[in-house]
Amino acid sequence: MENSVKKNGNVVAIVVMFFIYGMIAFVTNLAAPIGTIWGNQFEGNSVLGMMGNMMNFLAYLFMGIPAGNLLVKIGYKKTALWALAVGTVGLFVQYLSSFVGIDTVVMNYSSTTAEGVATTFPITLNFFIYLLGAFICGFCVCMLNTVVCPMLNLLGGGGNKGNQLLQFGGALNSFSGTMTPFFVGALIGVLSKNTMMSAVTPLLFIGMGIFITAFVILIFMPIPEPNQTGVRKVKYAHSPWNFRHTVLGVVGIFFYVGIEIGIPGTLNFYLADQSARGAEVTGEASAIAGTIVAIYWLLMLVGRTLSGFISGAVSSKTQLTFVSATAIILIMLAIFLPKTTTITVPEAIYSDGAQVPVSAFLLVLCGLCTSIMWGGIFNLAVEGLGKYTAQASGIFMMMVVGGGVMPLIQNGIANAVGYMASYWLVIAMLAYLLFYGLVGSKNVNTDIPVEEEEVDPRNL
Repeated sequence: MENSVKKNGNVVAIVVMFFIYGMIAFVTNLAAPIGTIWGNQFEGNSVLGMMGNMMNFLAYLFMGIPAGNLLVKIGYKKTALWALAVGTVGLFVQYLSSFVGIDTVVMNYSSTTAEGVATTFPITLNFFIYLLGAFICGFCVCMLNTVVCPMLNLLGGGGNKGNQLLQFGGALNSFSGTMTPFFVGALIGVLSKNTMMSAVTPLLFIGMGIFITAFVILIFMPIPEPNQTGVRKVKYAHSPWNFRHTVLGVVGIFFYVGIEIGIPGTLNFYLADQSARGAEVTGEASAIAGTIVAIYWLLMLVGRTLSGFISGAVSSKTQLTFVSATAIILIMLAIFLPKTTTITVPEAIYSDGAQVPVSAFLLVLCGLCTSIMWGGIFNLAVEGLGKYTAQASGIFMMMVVGGGVMPLIQNGIANAVGYMASYWLVIAMLAYLLFYGLVGSKNVNTDIPVEEEEVDPRNL
């Protein structure tokens, strides 16, 4: 009877974690498509357009380790509740940017395009309000990620089964990620300098409603608390930093999130860029960009679902190695294929017969590859950590800042030498993940004790 209750409790916990995983993608994937609005207001400057994404991920750098500590001090459930409250505030601040400070010029920004054209334009207060909202939302998704990943890995029992739950949860994450840029693109429609944040406020209100609803539901949901045993623990003699495969995995997480966000984020700017599309892209640029990028996230959904079914038999190491190599090949083909080589977007995807470069679809196919990387890297990096897993989760979340740093660098390269050339940075990061899958993921520190040492308070 006790085992049955425990099993049912685990099922409820898994469902809750899956739902939260989906919400993470909704908040995260708002940044890149909304960035096209700001980019067009700033003379097509994609670096400024990606600043919202940068602020979203910069929050991980500040909140990663504190979020891991929160798991130990207040537990998984309370950490998730705080995260949902913070997320509601963040979305509300982004909403404020649609009407507060839109006529207040804070500074003038000067830049030079890849064609050598110098431009100067004003940056208004509402842009900085938006960045503040994106930063606050970053705290939210960092805390939620810190809860979800170790919890799903724990509920699956670690190893291949733990990775299996991570991949199924990731599939729901990808579904949410698929719908977000699609809806943003549809709301924006024809992108111009007159397009404002007010165009996407309906999605912000939907997000706030989801967060508030989830907060109320989670209050009444039982969540296992593995770190709260009621027994005082001795001080740990080591830390996750003493495990080589964990340290290399932390770097892998930094690069992976940069890859996952950089591929569709830069592609979104490329397809939506009015000055770049000419004969290569026709139709309503922003709507087309949102639709094409949505396919990337849809393929991540497909990839994670497939990985969820095979992860019980195929190791994370094998999957990570294969997809890293495949993604390198796809991106190299996209770089070398002339952008004048176009293809008509199928009517089932976009009905106006739009033409886009074939290279765009090659980049979109990378969604199948990136889909399993997060769960695979996390699973390999925490394998054999035992009592150090919660602390490691906070470190991993801190390094998710790579999703803001690396796409920003990539778009800086894109502004200087062109969109496709910027993908060489992505190839370099994928090469590291290939190394990690082949060599770096092996635990060479098996001599470090990882079992929980507990002391009965009566004997203290």
